Amino acid sequence: MFFPWVGLLEQMRLADVFVHYDDVQFSKGGFTNRVQIKTAQGAPWLTVPLHHTALGQTIAETRTDDRSNWRRKHLETLRQAYAHAPFGDEMIQLVRAVYDQPFATLAAISTASIEALRDYFEIGKPGEFLCSSRLGIGGSGTERVLAICRQLGAQRYVTGHGAREYLDHAAFDAAGVRVEYLDYQKRGYPQQHGPFTPFVSALDLAANCGREGREVIASGAVYWKDFLQRT
Repeated sequence: MFFPWVGLLEQMRLADVFVHYDDVQFSKGGFTNRVQIKTAQGAPWLTVPLHHTALGQTIAETRTDDRSNWRRKHLETLRQAYAHAPFGDEMIQLVRAVYDQPFATLAAISTASIEALRDYFEIGKPGEFLCSSRLGIGGSGTERVLAICRQLGAQRYVTGHGAREYLDHAAFDAAGVRVEYLDYQKRGYPQQHGPFTPFVSALDLAANCGREGREVIASGAVYWKDFLQRT
């Protein structure tokens, strides 16, 4: 994801090893290259423009389109949206530190945006942060995710809600890997521009709460059977 919502940071907080799934197929309309922020005029998207994408192209193969100065445009949008936020300047510096680096691919800039938020809020257990593209594990779907878990010696796999559409939970159980889904609390915090919403970039949390916003990043996870019974 690109400068993701708090929910992804909660997944990272629970992990001993966090794997960026950077070599899966790019999907238009997702959150890999865009995210919403909160402004007085609504919730516009910050979108990273891309060069032409071909069917089956991976996130790691997808290149950013730098013919326009979209980085400067994003920074100006953020400045205007969070001009009166207590920690707006800190948030802008966080984004600028990512944008000042010469990333050419979507995977690179999205990964950097996640890790910048991780470092800012000082979340995550001591451990590793890996990219799936460097693990040398082929396949797709359940088989590949389970193979990654096995290679890393995982006993527990924590994931977001989207995985319920494709994971073979029985295969994980048979392999001794417990699947858990995030139990999103969507904790509120002081937020500008109308009623609270959790479904915006965690940059909003940084601007409004500063580093103390880590207290909001607190959701746990539940066993897959309990999760499916709820949903």
